[in-house]
Formats: sequence, structure tokens, C-alpha cells
Amino acid sequence: MSGGHGAIEGSNRRVALLISVLALCLAFSETAGKGAQTEALSANVEASNQWAYFQARTIRGTVVKTADEALGLLPPGTNDAAIQAKRAEWAKTLARWDSEPATGEGRKELAEKAKASQEKRDLALHRYHHYELASAAFQIGIVLASAEVITGITALVFAGGLLGLAGAVMLGFGFFAPHVLHLFG
Repeated sequence: MSGGHGAIEGSNRRVALLISVLALCLAFSETAGKGAQTEALSANVEASNQWAYFQARTIRGTVVKTADEALGLLPPGTNDAAIQAKRAEWAKTLARWDSEPATGEGRKELAEKAKASQEKRDLALHRYHHYELASAAFQIGIVLASAEVITGITALVFAGGLLGLAGAVMLGFGFFAPHVLHLFG
């Protein structure tokens, strides 16, 4: 065996190791990306449901308020105790529908929950975008490192390694600081 052939085998082993590490990192970023995507979809559905309930409460309140105003337009002689009792009941219902801290189902509480779900969704989307960029960097790094084995162009393995580092940085941002890089708004 000549010295050149052994050097090539050693180089190929290092490239194969780099490809393996990049593939492992790719698996992590893909798994994290799918998790973040699922979390974003779930939070989006949750926010939509809460806003729908908020709108339903608003519509019901508008109907009751309109009925109350209509009763208020009755001539003074027809404004008896039963009507006054009904209007008082409606006023309590409207106040409860506007804010109901005990159950969390008042419009005020529903809006707060919906906004919190939207924030959760946005955070998951920021993470997802970072993981997607990390995955792309790992995939391209694998392709470049693989091409070095065929072509023997050493610069390709260095470029693949640098892309792997960039992918690792993006993966780290996704995990630890998803708001640092506002790449996708």
C-alpha cells in the first residue's frame, strides 16, 4: 500500500465522519422542526377557537343589548316591573359576558387567552423557521462533503463543514433564542 492511498483513505474516513455528524444534526433539526410546526398549528387552532368564542359572545351581547334598547323605547306606561326586571337581568348577563374571571369565559378573558395562543404560535413559527434553515445548511453541507470524496476538491469539505457550523448555530437559535434573528418577520 502506498502512502498516498493511505492518506486518501484517512481523508475519506474524516469526510465520512463529518457526513455522519451532519446527518445526525439534520435528524435533530428535522425532528425539532416538525415539533415546532405541530405546536404552531395547534396554537393557531386554539387561538382561532378562542376568537370564535369571543365573537359569539359579542354577537349574543349585541342581540341582548338591542333587545334591551328596544324595551327602553317603550312608552312610560308600558314600562312595568316585569320589563324592568328583565332589563336588569340582561344588564347582569352583559356584564358577565364582558368579564367573567371565575370561568375565564368573558370577552376580556377570551381575548387575553387568544392573544397568548397567538404569541405561542408565533414563537413556535420562529423556531420552525430557524430549524428549517438549519436543516437546509446540514443538507447542503452533506452534499458538499460527499462531493469532495468524488472530486477530491478539499475546499468542498471545508465548505460543508462551515455550513454544518452555520446549521448548528441556527439550531441553537431555534432552541435558545428564536427571537434573536427576525428573518421571517
